[in-house]
Amino acid sequence: MTLAAELAAIGTATIGEAWPNACILDRPPRPLAPEMIVAGPALTVRCRPGDNLALHRAIASSSDEGEVLVVDYGGSVESGPFGEIMAVACQMRGIAGLIIHGAVRDSAQIVDLGFPVFAQGLNIRGTEKRDGGALRLPVSMGNALIQPGDMIVADSDGIVVLQAQDSAAALSAAQARLGKEAKILARLRAGETTMQILGLPQLERNS
Repeated sequence: MTLAAELAAIGTATIGEAWPNACILDRPPRPLAPEMIVAGPALTVRCRPGDNLALHRAIASSSDEGEVLVVDYGGSVESGPFGEIMAVACQMRGIAGLIIHGAVRDSAQIVDLGFPVFAQGLNIRGTEKRDGGALRLPVSMGNALIQPGDMIVADSDGIVVLQAQDSAAALSAAQARLGKEAKILARLRAGETTMQILGLPQLERNS
């Protein structure tokens, strides 16, 4: 199993808790279906709202299987620059998924394809193809500045960003946290309370 796959299997909530330097996105794009999960190095794209040429360029340029398209669309939900045709194009190039600070279209078809897409909304309005945008440069998304190659992990709980050099250490920390949580769950099922297990203080009741 690849590093990205192991991180995806653990999930954003545990990674975010276990690794202090993880950037947890505020108001993140949401998955088109709850079961969608994706993790991989960021292929960053700056795309002018109303134009999707930069997305076409990014898909064609991808050469590393497992990259995640991370698209700064300016937060615009006035048009849908990504749909079924682009999703199939991504799958053929080995792109793992899309995270866009903007809207998409063809949501049902994308879900049927099993291609993970995280977006701010849906819009069927089309786009022009004139502005080349920018590829593989830092992009802003909410509270995060995402560098090309940063490790992105996204699921129905949220989206976390790890610096590329931190990914392996973050995985080890998350695995350790999973081990601790497994012991807590076992003790709960044996009849203990969270107050007992966590050593929480017993406060006096209000009179």
